[in-house]
Amino acid sequence: MSNDSKFLSKKEIVLNPEWKLILKDFFDTEDWKNLTSFVKEEYLNKKQEIYPDPKNLFKAFDLTPFSKVKVIILGQDPYHDKGQAHGLCFSVPENINLPPSLKNIYKEIEKDLNIKKDYTKGNLENWAKEGVFLLNSILTVIAHNPASHRNKGWEKFTDHVISILSDKRENLVFLLWGNYARSKKCLIDPKRHLILESVHPSPFSANNGFFGCKHFSKTNKYLKEHNIKEINW
Repeated sequence: MSNDSKFLSKKEIVLNPEWKLILKDFFDTEDWKNLTSFVKEEYLNKKQEIYPDPKNLFKAFDLTPFSKVKVIILGQDPYHDKGQAHGLCFSVPENINLPPSLKNIYKEIEKDLNIKKDYTKGNLENWAKEGVFLLNSILTVIAHNPASHRNKGWEKFTDHVISILSDKRENLVFLLWGNYARSKKCLIDPKRHLILESVHPSPFSANNGFFGCKHFSKTNKYLKEHNIKEINW
């Protein structure tokens, strides 16, 4: 945990320069001021642990600059068990067991693209570097307490991010898995982008439409049709 209470202040934001510029107006709002005040207090509260580590808070933005985004996968909030969250939705660091939803994502990739995935490696940083923006709607969570930072202000920030991508870019692919992600569809212009929807890859729902959705081949087909380099899933 960082002891630097300024790490989210406007001047101290450690963020990819492209994103920092494109989001600068939001960083002047009361919404951002209120959010950063809350998040700083949560990280500095020694009675609890917050995930991810502050250094990984904006990893999705750092690994996938605004101009490099090709695909957006939207998660809800970070993993809440120790060692799992590192700033990319659905991803886990090296040497961490794959969570069930990520296992199901791999299973669908294997069936859809007829390739073999390594189930010992759940770090999706390579996807992020290729242009897959792995964005959680809520960027922080209290350890072992899922959705504990819901409605604290992160959603206003990430909704703005989604809207900016929709308005200022073209021919992006938005993968919306589950009711929560699908609720963000209203922020996206379907005339400018491809929106692919399904149930969540969780074991509780994957058999009801995630398996067989073929989102990975459909994504690459769309990118290829628009002369954009495909993703190596």
